Amino acid sequence: MTEQDLRPPKQQRMREQTSSNGTTKWLLIVLAIAAAGYAAWYAREYWAAKSRAATPALEAPISTPASPAAPVVPEPAAAQPSAPLPASQDAAPQHPLPATTADAIPADDAQALDRMAKDWLGSRALKFLVMPGLAHHIVATIDNLPRGHAAPRLWPVYPVGGQMQLTQGTQGMHIASTNSARYDAVVGFVTSIEPAQAAAWYRQAYPLLQQTYEGLGYPGQYFNDRLVAVIDHLLQTPEPQEPIAVQLVQVQGQVPSQQPWLRYEYADPKLQSLSSGQKILLRLGATHRQRIQTYLQALRAQIAA
Repeated sequence: MTEQDLRPPKQQRMREQTSSNGTTKWLLIVLAIAAAGYAAWYAREYWAAKSRAATPALEAPISTPASPAAPVVPEPAAAQPSAPLPASQDAAPQHPLPATTADAIPADDAQALDRMAKDWLGSRALKFLVMPGLAHHIVATIDNLPRGHAAPRLWPVYPVGGQMQLTQGTQGMHIASTNSARYDAVVGFVTSIEPAQAAAWYRQAYPLLQQTYEGLGYPGQYFNDRLVAVIDHLLQTPEPQEPIAVQLVQVQGQVPSQQPWLRYEYADPKLQSLSSGQKILLRLGATHRQRIQTYLQALRAQIAA
């Protein structure tokens, strides 16, 4: 038998060749699909990794209701360290308040504090307090005072208005001693309310304030703990030598500012780096600052365990 005789018939060889070609063809298609899928997965993972690397970490939420005009001395854009928040959502309050009484403001009635402020304070409430939404303004401002910026549109009281009073000396500009008179009315309004009475109203309004605080992004944490921490922070405001030097922030542009007094900042970098709440106390002047800090100490004694 010859080698020719050992070969399969011609038709059988053609069928085998066709089968082999078909198998090879489908194998190539499968490999191509796998390669395309891997390429798509790799591209997706690559760009996702770049996006994660380029995205900055989010800061703690800061609340934003509507509000009045801007402060006299602008705050820096950079965030400053804030007073510590409660460490754990599961922890018990550090400064628990007494149990809620029957006359407490309902936690789900956002306008209840507006109505009760008018009952408590009469015409003075309308003159000094920002309404509607007083509870939101109070909670948001308290939370932001230890930070680098407490937006004036969040304040629960109207700003005093007018220009900051300055004196020009050989060493530059300073806040004039007469500037503190601009704050006489609002400081008098705050300190005229007895701390014990203020604490009683605060406890009555606490369910609403607590609910508002949790709604700002602090579920399971306690507004009273935050308030006590903020008071402690404000009591640590340094006592600089007066008059306090300020300087005008230079802004590039061809259009002159219509309110240049809004661009003053403290010339001392240490003072300028203070929190927004501490810089507000500095602007009040030494006498008003002492009155407010004394009031805060008495209020703290009423609400802190």
